[in-house]
Parts: sequence; C-alpha cells; structure tokens
Amino acid sequence: MDREEQAHLTVLVDEVTFFLRPRCGGWVVDGTIGMGGHAERLLEASDGTRLLGIDRDPEALHRAGQRLARFAGRVVLQHGSFRHLASLAHEAGIDEAAAIVLDLGLSSYQLDDSGRGFSFQGDEALDMRFDPTRGRTAAELLASLSPDELSRVLFEYGEERHARRIARRIAERRRRSPLLTTADLVAAVKAAVPRAAWSGRIHVATRTFQAVRMAVNDETLALTEALPQAAALLGRGGRLGVISFHSGEDRIVKRSFRLLKQSGDFAELLPSPIQPGRDEVQDNPRARSAKLRVLERLEAA
Repeated sequence: MDREEQAHLTVLVDEVTFFLRPRCGGWVVDGTIGMGGHAERLLEASDGTRLLGIDRDPEALHRAGQRLARFAGRVVLQHGSFRHLASLAHEAGIDEAAAIVLDLGLSSYQLDDSGRGFSFQGDEALDMRFDPTRGRTAAELLASLSPDELSRVLFEYGEERHARRIARRIAERRRRSPLLTTADLVAAVKAAVPRAAWSGRIHVATRTFQAVRMAVNDETLALTEALPQAAALLGRGGRLGVISFHSGEDRIVKRSFRLLKQSGDFAELLPSPIQPGRDEVQDNPRARSAKLRVLERLEAA
C-alpha cells in the first residue's frame, strides 16, 4: 500500500462489502467512487461483478481508474453527478443493479491535496466545487448571498447555532474586500463566534465550511433526487447503501427509505444505522460521524 492509499482510509469498508457484495454477480453502481476504496473491495468480493463508477470530480475518477486498473474490462467510469443516476446507468447499458453505494463524505485527497478550499487547515482559494469545471465557487457564493440567505445556508446545512452572527460578519468583511481564501472565511467565523462558545471537539469553522460546501454543490437536492432513482434501478434482492456524515443527510436518507418501504417493495436491513467501531474511529477520526443505512429490494413473491 503506497502513501496515498494509507492516507485515505475508506469508511465502513468491511460493512459495505458484507452487506452490498453481489451474491450472484451483476452490476454494482458506486455513485461517489472517490478514491475507489469501496469499489475495489466489492470487485474483489466477486469475479462476476461489473462496476459503474460515477463522480463529479474528474481528478477522483482519474485516481480511481488507476487504483482499479487491474479490473480492466469490469469497470466503467463516468464523469457526472449521482443526481442523474438513472440516465448515467442507461448510458452504460445497465437495466438493473445488484448493489448501489453512495458515500457522501469527502475523500482525503479533496481535503488535503485538491487545493480547492474544502479544508480550513490551510490557506487555499475558496472554490469547494466537486466539479471544478462548472458552477459557482464558494467565493462567488459568499459574495452574492444576502445576510439572511447566508444565515439560512449556515443553519440549514451546517446546523450552525451562530449562523446569524457569522452571516453578518461575512457581509461586513466583504464590504471591505471579498473573501477569496479559506483563511478569509476562517477569520470571519472566528471574529463572529464568541471565544467562550468555541468547541473543544471540533474547529469553530467546521460547520460553516460544511454548509458552504453543501450549498456550492447543491448536495441536499442532489441526494433527494438520487435516492428514488437508485431504488428504481435495483433488481430483485438488490441493495442500496448510503453513508452519510451529518444529521441533515441522514434525515433525508431515513425519510426516503421510509417512503420506499411503504410501497411494500423494499425493506431496511437494520432498524438503526451502522456506525464505525472504536478501532476504526481511532485509526480514522474522520469516520466518527459516519452512518450507513442499507435498503433491500424484496425478492418477487
């Protein structure tokens, strides 16, 4: 295992492999292939499995392609968003899938090496786009939203209790000069949140960065649109696994699964989401908030 593979630890990979590996081959769709960790394990689990890997990030697709090169002939990679899952699967010639996985987290590459401003640890351009070829950057978003709109984004997507104070501070700072770097945004957050309210567990800017990233990439609506498409693509006995990393995402998954179960055609495998064990969190602190829910399309009666 090289340094890059060691740096990126795939979240809940054993659990995803156990619950989603196809028993009789068929197509697996990884709608967020990222660095290819889940895809690699699922391909290893069955020689009869073929995989469609989708990602909005062209660099992620390139890296996943390198990692999965030994499975040549069994892997199709497509640049796109899982919100278009049905059409992307159709383009790949897939009528039904044996398994679908969506990992909603960021890869270590995106956080540490992409230079797109996903992390507050360095000083990078405020981009935050998964797909750097399209859409507004984080800097453009922060420059265009009104304080009320900014406050709503920070509260709804980041569950930031100081959303109004942070939004006002951002508006004040941009009147002097635009916020162009991650350091600019961190400074605005630190100036807005009283020092006594800073958490010892997470960085004071964590929720703001999460919220801005989600708004830039329209993540909530993309997930809401993708889940019914994923369920419809499953063959009988097929399974859909979704790994979420904050309560807002998990609520969307939970609500969507509940609605799908009402049709009588689907069942959730476990009553509660699967979470990383202590050893995994110790090895990979970024996994601590991950939750895996698995939905199964029932076999024909």
